[in-house]
Amino acid sequence: MTTFDVAVIGAGLVGSAIARLLGGTGLSTILLEGRDDVGDGTSKANTAILHTGFDARPGTLEARLVARGYHLLGDYARATGIPVERTGAILVAWTDDELASLPSLRDKAERNGYPACSIVDASRVYSTVPDLAPGARGGLTVPGEAITCTWTTNLALATDAVNRGVTLLRGHRVTAVRDDGTVVRLGTGRGEIGARWVVNAAGLGADAVDRLFGHERFTVTPRRGELIVFDKLARAKAPVIVLPVPSKVGKGVLISPTVYGNVMLGPTAEDLDDPTATGTSEAGLRFLREKGAALMPSLLREEVTATYAGLRAAIDADDYLIDVDARRRYVLVGGIRSTGLTASMAIAEHVVSLMDPHLDVTPRADLPPPPRMPNLGEAFPRPYQDAAAIASDSQYGRIVCFCERVTRGELRDALESVIPPATVDGLRRRTRAMNGRCQGFYCGAEVAGFVP
Repeated sequence: MTTFDVAVIGAGLVGSAIARLLGGTGLSTILLEGRDDVGDGTSKANTAILHTGFDARPGTLEARLVARGYHLLGDYARATGIPVERTGAILVAWTDDELASLPSLRDKAERNGYPACSIVDASRVYSTVPDLAPGARGGLTVPGEAITCTWTTNLALATDAVNRGVTLLRGHRVTAVRDDGTVVRLGTGRGEIGARWVVNAAGLGADAVDRLFGHERFTVTPRRGELIVFDKLARAKAPVIVLPVPSKVGKGVLISPTVYGNVMLGPTAEDLDDPTATGTSEAGLRFLREKGAALMPSLLREEVTATYAGLRAAIDADDYLIDVDARRRYVLVGGIRSTGLTASMAIAEHVVSLMDPHLDVTPRADLPPPPRMPNLGEAFPRPYQDAAAIASDSQYGRIVCFCERVTRGELRDALESVIPPATVDGLRRRTRAMNGRCQGFYCGAEVAGFVP
């Protein structure tokens, strides 16, 4: 059994970010993922919004880490080529009560260190988003909100970790823990892994792993969020992210552009018992269509490209649950909701700082440069548009997926990358293949032929 200084459980956004930071030290680190690919759980199916943190609860750990992560991830995106579109957002007030709440929301943003929000009247709302339904009373602008690609972000962090020397093992779900006082033995279906310290970033499974370490302090409730994705021809209807005014029951349904050129409506928020229930439901889609018809009736006349559902790891707390058990040499990173995309790199900073009194986390001087990721964003040049790339390698001019304009060169590159896909779905997340109007009807067989 090989023993590492640190084992990180979970290769979603947060676990990959933590492993990346630990990989930049002199510590030997292993990143364990129970599924066949990194980012294949909660991280792959969120709204992909880079949040300013304007509406977080002031004074919470989440508020601090989202605000910090917003800048860290923004800088990292520029360095690695993760697509980010700075669209901005607007909260729309539809009732007198919602209109009256806008000043307090602006004040909350200022308490969170974000002073750029402005209250605007109905005419400004409609000049910003002309396709909204009649009846808007006013709005609150959030110019810093942005959209990004959660798939590329997760893959960049995990690739960076591996390039820094982290060992990545996929298909290694942790099911048992034995601690001899010096080494923690993590049992998986494929053998034991030894580690002197363990970080639990297991997302939907974080409570189960926490119980393996002898704790009974929280329960993860899978919260299903269903979304409808509309065709690219609808993109002009959502030039910015359209946010609802939050209520006591949640943030509500939004309309958002995506970096792939589509428009997204959702999510729902339904607490479930089954952590694998990622299918959409008739009731959920009916609810979204009713909401969409009230918010932007013309959007419902556009073609639907896809529907999907993701599960958030909800807990009975209004904040992240990050804690160090020095006696067990164990760190819990739990209750990370959809803001975990934005906060991921700041969460990693925070976790490593908590480990600092116990381990030498001094950064190495010989770090490799960050990886340069393939661009999946519609607003930026793609290989099929790059005459120089095609001239140097004709595979970038041979389109396989015509809906999303994905070339043979991109599929080949994904399979030859540091973390190649193990499944067709993994290849889709790396290239956008089969992600368009036909959902793989025309190209599915050819794309599947690329996966060993």
